[in-house]
Amino acid sequence: MKVRGCCGYMPLTKKLIVGLVFCSAVICFTGCGNSKRESGDGKVTIGIAKIVQHEALDAVEQGIIDALDARGIEAVYDLQNANNDVNTASQIAAKFKREKTAVAVGIATPVAVALANAIKDIPVVFSVITDPVGAGLVTTVEHGEGNVTGLSDAIPTPDHIALFKEIAGIKTLGYIYTSSEANSVSALSLVERACAEQGIALVTQGITNSSEVRQAAEAIVNRVDGIYLTTDNTVFSALPALVQVFADGRKPVFSGDVTGALNGGCMIASGFNYYKAGLATGEMVAEILAGAQPQDMPVRFITDPSESDLLIDLDAAENCGITIPQGYIDMAEYVITGGMLEKR
Repeated sequence: MKVRGCCGYMPLTKKLIVGLVFCSAVICFTGCGNSKRESGDGKVTIGIAKIVQHEALDAVEQGIIDALDARGIEAVYDLQNANNDVNTASQIAAKFKREKTAVAVGIATPVAVALANAIKDIPVVFSVITDPVGAGLVTTVEHGEGNVTGLSDAIPTPDHIALFKEIAGIKTLGYIYTSSEANSVSALSLVERACAEQGIALVTQGITNSSEVRQAAEAIVNRVDGIYLTTDNTVFSALPALVQVFADGRKPVFSGDVTGALNGGCMIASGFNYYKAGLATGEMVAEILAGAQPQDMPVRFITDPSESDLLIDLDAAENCGITIPQGYIDMAEYVITGGMLEKR
């Protein structure tokens, strides 16, 4: 069932997951001083909020739910979407606090920060945060901070840019980022450092919302040899517009997120699987429901090669007049050719 929430478009979905009922020993939280909130039918309530709706964040959300389902945890999910608005994120945080959800999960930096700032008496789990220390969520990745812990989506930016240079021969790189988001500002510093190491000139364009993505792409497309995308949620929420601008300019796109590239247009995409990131986040939530304390749980990172994917879009490469070495095509988990996506 979906209804319109009080904070703009915020789907409130009630999903009943059938499985084993938790024993009474895990009803109490010692670290946060609050008992788990249960719905009228005895199912634990989990609040999950994402900053905006797009394929990657939707995959994280689903992964969390599926991980708890696999554990046999009966739950009611309060699923919220902040529609890329920090004020809405604050309203969602207040809602979770007021209703005392058992665990509040924040997907992406602005909404995770809103939850951590507003909620001190129930566990807060963040997901896919590039720089949780820089965002002020924790002071170290070695352990959580009070009632807060979670998962980082830091990506190997230097390796990506080196690969882009090798395959596309880029000398000038474009980069669009959300200037108001700590996640994006942290990523910018990594891109700057990697370009300096590779001897690549960098052209940047800051934006504040998704409606500016096309204009930003148009502003730099003729000044660069290609564009690199990190996991910037505002940019990815308008990815089709950016891809179209660069396709028209016959310039390649390298994405640090594979999920958003599955629809085509990004010549190369390399990054971890966001659904698997959701599964890992869900495991952290399950551990907390079983009695683990957030402050004792280190920030988790996606490091297993099996949790990362490579996508090659041969159509996009042809449009840009670039030949992808066969070795990289053979390595790819996804290949797009003739408008068709092949999963290997």
